[in-house]
Amino acid sequence: MTDPRVTLIMAPLQGFTDVVFRAAWARHFSGLDEAMAPFISTMGKKRMKPSRLKDVAPELNRDLFVIPQIMGNVAEDFIFLADHLFEMGHSQVNWNLGCPHSKIAKKQRGSGLLLYPEKIDALLSKIIAGMKPSLSVKIRLGRRNKDEITDLLEVFDRHAVDEIILHPRTGEQMYTGTSDLDAFDRAQKASRHSFVYNGDIVDTASYNRVRERFPHIRRLMIGRGLLANPFLAEDIRGHDMEDHAERMARLRAFHDDLFASYGEVFSGPGHLIGRMKGFWSYLGPSFENSKKPLKKVLKSQTIAAYTDRVAAFFDQGLPFKPGRPL
Repeated sequence: MTDPRVTLIMAPLQGFTDVVFRAAWARHFSGLDEAMAPFISTMGKKRMKPSRLKDVAPELNRDLFVIPQIMGNVAEDFIFLADHLFEMGHSQVNWNLGCPHSKIAKKQRGSGLLLYPEKIDALLSKIIAGMKPSLSVKIRLGRRNKDEITDLLEVFDRHAVDEIILHPRTGEQMYTGTSDLDAFDRAQKASRHSFVYNGDIVDTASYNRVRERFPHIRRLMIGRGLLANPFLAEDIRGHDMEDHAERMARLRAFHDDLFASYGEVFSGPGHLIGRMKGFWSYLGPSFENSKKPLKKVLKSQTIAAYTDRVAAFFDQGLPFKPGRPL
């Protein structure tokens, strides 16, 4: 179901889809229209970390349009950071109200704030009126149960947000179970705002199921499925005419580019290998019969061991069969 009018967006995945990954991906693959950067946390007393802002610097994101995402629950700090991003050239920012991790939720950030719609209401009143860029929100159905979305939608309908990006799980679900398409349907019908679908798009079949269910939804976000299959956006666009050898050559070149690029960023081999192992945890299982060679890659402790084991992994020529549930 290829449709050029559909916008495909790379999801923000903390520790994965930073500017290094996004730039390397764009050098080797195509099919995405935008990316949302992993969140930048607000800091008290109008402070910020320049290193986090570098991730969304326009000059480093020329190959894939990027939207900054903010994590915070203090209006003044949010406005301060949003206005700085506006001065950098970003006309829109996104508010992260969906991060499921408990350490963040306990601080009433991310999906933890979904338990307090009245606080979100008050924050939106101050933030939208006080900041220069426009605002979109990324949410889940709720923190503890999917019925929380009802009160939340009433809040969002009182404010001028650009769009609502909904991952139809609760925060406490993390990534267990499956995305609730029925709940997404009820939510988008109950709101005056435009919706972006996010959740469990791991292959063309799952993409087509979402498109068939919601043909009017023109913006879709892909996260973990893209880590497991960097070709996914191309597959969705119908650009899957290469044979296995050609694809594996591209995938290997992407890996080597990503490894070299992170090697310029991280100060020690431990950080570099750790970051690459994270990607292999998604990519490796997309190959058939990969359990043993993947285990060797994930046990690597030195650069030499890692590069040797990755080379051995690719040299085996294992069939690439992505699309498993994540």
